Amino acid sequence: MTPPERPGRPGGQHTARSHGSKNTVNRRLTPKAARPVAENDEYAAFARRILRAYARRIATGDIDALEAMTDLSGEIDTTTGQAVTGLRRFGYSWADIGAGLGITRQAAQQRWGQSA
Repeated sequence: MTPPERPGRPGGQHTARSHGSKNTVNRRLTPKAARPVAENDEYAAFARRILRAYARRIATGDIDALEAMTDLSGEIDTTTGQAVTGLRRFGYSWADIGAGLGITRQAAQQRWGQSA
């Protein structure tokens, strides 16, 4: 029995798999390439500009926001740990991570080893 004609498909091609038919979809021969990380420097510069602007706003008399700004320091520590964990999963060594942070590999492992 032939599959019914489907509108918009020439020759009544049928895309759904039938029982017992072989899957003819070609899989990629190589895994998807990692996305390049070219924008990180610009992104970090953007974050710095935001923090500096926030400091200028507080400096004009918004003392209530001072505590919120100090909370950001804890947030940065937390997110740095998440970044280190991700880099470790990606295959970076403690030496690589330490070099990226300007500290020794031992210091990096002692600080973030529990989270990675």
